[in-house]
Amino acid sequence: MNPSKITQEKVQEELTLKEKTAKGLFWGGISNVVQQIIGMAFGIAIARILSPNDYGLVAMLAIFTAIANTVMDSGFTTALVNRKKIEHEDYNAVFWFNLFAAFGMYVILFFAAPLIARFYKQPILIGISRTLFLSFVIAALGIVHNAYLLKRIKAKQRGIIDMAAVFCSGSVGLILALKGFAFWGLVAQHLAQISVSVLMRWYYSPWRPTLEFNFTPLRGMFGFGVKIFIATIVSILSANMFSIILGRYYGKTETGYYSQGNKWASLGNSVLSGMITGVAQSVFVEASDNIHRQAKVFHKLVRFGAFVTFPVMFGLLFLAKEFVLLTIGKNWLGAVVFLRLFCIWGSLSFLETVYVCLLIAKGRSDIYLSIIIAVCLFQILSVLVMWPLGIISMIIAYISIRLIFLFPCHYFVNKALGVTFFSIMRDIFPYLIAVSLSIGVAFTLTEDINNIHMLFLLRVVLVVFFYIGLLWVMGSALLKEGILFMRNKI
Repeated sequence: MNPSKITQEKVQEELTLKEKTAKGLFWGGISNVVQQIIGMAFGIAIARILSPNDYGLVAMLAIFTAIANTVMDSGFTTALVNRKKIEHEDYNAVFWFNLFAAFGMYVILFFAAPLIARFYKQPILIGISRTLFLSFVIAALGIVHNAYLLKRIKAKQRGIIDMAAVFCSGSVGLILALKGFAFWGLVAQHLAQISVSVLMRWYYSPWRPTLEFNFTPLRGMFGFGVKIFIATIVSILSANMFSIILGRYYGKTETGYYSQGNKWASLGNSVLSGMITGVAQSVFVEASDNIHRQAKVFHKLVRFGAFVTFPVMFGLLFLAKEFVLLTIGKNWLGAVVFLRLFCIWGSLSFLETVYVCLLIAKGRSDIYLSIIIAVCLFQILSVLVMWPLGIISMIIAYISIRLIFLFPCHYFVNKALGVTFFSIMRDIFPYLIAVSLSIGVAFTLTEDINNIHMLFLLRVVLVVFFYIGLLWVMGSALLKEGILFMRNKI
């Protein structure tokens, strides 16, 4: 073949991959920002109506919901996305496995509901859990369709689905809260969000299941998928550790404060994680035959992560008290300390997201599993050591361990791609400097303002203005590329 033709094909592949990444991040960003705005609006309205006790009751069941969802998926969805070529039989096998597993999990947890209620000493949880757990069966109907859209980097369609689901479910939750249904409104909101998502995934995905119960294709995914499955279970146990501890030993109110603080920090953090996970694994797999292309994509995602995450999470960290007072009200001031702590982890969690996506795309689910297990064991140990010092000390230790374990993740990524620690620092340092200076200037200029509404608004505006201005002066290529891309889309 003509060498010049080969070169042209490589350039075209590079441009195509770059375009897919840019489109995925753009539509993922639009979707996640709109979702968070809608979710925040409904969340504020509902939180002002309901009490910490209402949120605490539902939060006690979060770990069961998360584990059941993982069991019915079993890592096969990730395995599907990670395959270069997928046949109908592969999708069909995963679909029916998910549905049967979901039904089985619901039956088990239906009869386990009295035990759950007894553990938390809340008899009312029997009815709540049996209703809430219906979401397993509903969600199972759309998992494969989501994998289909994810594999093809259909970020625009997935964004429309998620935005519609958040809006519809928020409307349901708000209406029921206004009608006095209390925590039942939160249960209905959860079920509505999943139902709308499933219906729209079927609408946008052309794939349909057939009545062929051939589970042979699962064998080829089992070795990879089972490690993802175990890692996800361990990760869920780790993430929901404090919901269990608070629900069992501290009561509904403290659990509600923790739930709200973690929720608002996660809202900001999930904007970016959703954008990255929506494109990263698929793009990494597509570039798997060229390590240099993978490294370029990796650095691009890291820079993009810092660009978006730093102003959101550091800004929320410093404005946490004003944010809580102006949104969900003074009854929730107990959530401020939890919000600030989780913003610290949220500011750097995008690195873990990119690391994990790369390792999974490389087929190294074994490394991912080993790191997650190690993190969980150290976190359990930290809880035992810090227990006498209280919940705040336990959470500080929990977050510190998550941050420390970014280094083992980086070690394996460095071995896979040759990405050095200093190159990562070069990627994120300009954004860290820009956001630090912006926050410092904004807080200095507004420290004498007493009106909380004016204070909050001015600080947000000033941080955004100085942040963008500093990046422009520093010649940020990412900022200029983003502006140009948006101009072409508008």
